[in-house]
Amino acid sequence: MKQGKEVENPESRFFTVLLAAAKLPGVRIHRESYLRSALARHCSEDEIRRAIEETPAAAGITVELLDKIAKDSIRYETAKVSALSAAAGIPGILALPATVPADVAQYVGHMLRISQKLAYLYSWPDLFSDEGDGVDDATKAVLTLFFGVMFGTQSANAAVGKVAGMMAEQLAKQLPKKALTHGVVYPMVKKIAGHLGVKMTTQSFATTVSKAIPLVGAAVSGGLTFATYLPMAKRLKKHLAGLPLADPSHQVVDADVVDGEVVEDHESFASVPTEQHNADTAAVKPEDVRS
Repeated sequence: MKQGKEVENPESRFFTVLLAAAKLPGVRIHRESYLRSALARHCSEDEIRRAIEETPAAAGITVELLDKIAKDSIRYETAKVSALSAAAGIPGILALPATVPADVAQYVGHMLRISQKLAYLYSWPDLFSDEGDGVDDATKAVLTLFFGVMFGTQSANAAVGKVAGMMAEQLAKQLPKKALTHGVVYPMVKKIAGHLGVKMTTQSFATTVSKAIPLVGAAVSGGLTFATYLPMAKRLKKHLAGLPLADPSHQVVDADVVDGEVVEDHESFASVPTEQHNADTAAVKPEDVRS
């Protein structure tokens, strides 16, 4: 009985889907390979090396240039996830038990892919360990916050800004684990996970309805995916690009990993302002760097 309640809990449901999607082939983006591929046409070898060893911001790469690259990655991932969603809608109602769970998993998987790409462009550290297919608590927490931003959750915006601000104060090589698993940030992660669990249930229902009619369902499913995924990816890009962490002019001091103990101070979150970057997008060949 207890197990059944856990399955029905929105928070547990979200984390179950998140962890399952993280294990899918091709979902994890290798930070070094992606940055090298994404920056190759725009930056010198020295800039690329420093972006990989430190961050794109530390390498002096402008947010305007990163925006152009990010937009290309968003277009690529949106086209890919929409095509896969449309293909999953072709069999119609007889195949619903098989296609809907797979469709949801690949949708979340592509949310993970674009989250990683945008994070690495805007100077966040490597999110996944090279060892095994597990996801540690800090990574699970920051991905939850990224998803919250994508869904338009204001508390997620504030929490991401708080974590990024801590990292920008020091030259952090890893995520601030204590900040993401203790203090005031962690309760926000749990609350946002519960909210996203409810959202995913609603989205799953809409996806199921769209697949009920063969062929027509394929078009509706692909269109629905395009209409939801694209603005969510853009929302995350805008927020990450506007944080001090992504700004080359932001001064940092050399230090070890951020301790994160400052989150024990129960100060209220202050929303971090984001800037709208309207630079025209140059055509860049899409990349598909997999782990």
